[in-house]
Amino acid sequence: MLLTPGPTPVPEFVRKAMADITIHHRTPEFESIFGQTRELLLELYGMDEVVMLASSGTGAMEACILNLVNKKALTINSGKFGERFGKICKAYNLPYTEIKNEWNTPVSVEEVMDTLKNDSEIDAIFIQICESAGGLRHPVEELAKQVKEFNKNIMIVADGITAVGVEKIDTTNLDAVITGSQKALMLPPGLAMIGLSNVAVEKIQTLSKGYYFNLATEIKVQKTNTTAWTAATTLIIGLKEILTHIKNNGGFETLYEKTALRAKATREALKAIGCEIYPKMPANAMTTIYTENAPAIRKILKTKYNVNIAGGQDHIKNSIFRINHMGLVEDFETAWAVNAVELAMDELGLRAFDGTANKIFAMVTFKGNE
Repeated sequence: MLLTPGPTPVPEFVRKAMADITIHHRTPEFESIFGQTRELLLELYGMDEVVMLASSGTGAMEACILNLVNKKALTINSGKFGERFGKICKAYNLPYTEIKNEWNTPVSVEEVMDTLKNDSEIDAIFIQICESAGGLRHPVEELAKQVKEFNKNIMIVADGITAVGVEKIDTTNLDAVITGSQKALMLPPGLAMIGLSNVAVEKIQTLSKGYYFNLATEIKVQKTNTTAWTAATTLIIGLKEILTHIKNNGGFETLYEKTALRAKATREALKAIGCEIYPKMPANAMTTIYTENAPAIRKILKTKYNVNIAGGQDHIKNSIFRINHMGLVEDFETAWAVNAVELAMDELGLRAFDGTANKIFAMVTFKGNE
């Protein structure tokens, strides 16, 4: 049972769609598929424009830095992926300022505003909606609102790789929102998507930087239902299938509600057996537990209970474990996972097993924690 926060399991109906005959990307047949997928993505994002790139999410991060920074960037680093924005800036010799916090701590809106007031060169902000290194949720919407009130010309780029398809994101004040295929959209890795505001599109057309990651080129071409370079045809076919499935089975709002409930039930179940939630502001994409026994618990889950969950990275590599909630995860799968955690804790002598985790998960999921 794969419950890591990316890659997530690919549903069978999506695998079957992608296993059909290969379609040439410069044909009316594929242009029709691309156009339908593009419309579904625009609906998912609720933004003015969208582009698809044959790359991982990091490629989309690089494209946004290359195309939306004119003078100086402000990067928010509360984890591995916030750190990556700064590394991309450094690779391009672009000036940037970094606000750095511990991986369980969301950025302070006040600190961002103070930074902007003291540095008029900053014209773009880069932040994660969910920083998946620790399962943290940043207050992105509140931050974006205050930034735009201060200076509407500052671009706000949000990494939504573990947020798009997980929760409803208020994109009103966001200029670019990035996601990747292998997370909540339940596809193999290799396709990145960027939702864009009209203001961002205007800036991109003015700057027009890069070659492969030149977003001005892609925006112009993708409006005609094709891509500037070779398209990730199989993944785009799969993306159309998954988005159509979600839309026809309750819609995106239903998916968000189910994901939020699953996340809440998991957190409550694990807290009930003495687990410590790691992030101060948890995201619904995953539940992250802080414990020195994380490696041992993960090993028991994988070898005895057939549950594959993720650990941490860098300085918290052996201090956390993460249980995924993204995608079409069944309630019984998560129930099995929290039950397995309690059994592992019993085996390690941390707590006697009495079925509390499963009981609390079921009560919150089916009875609203009555």
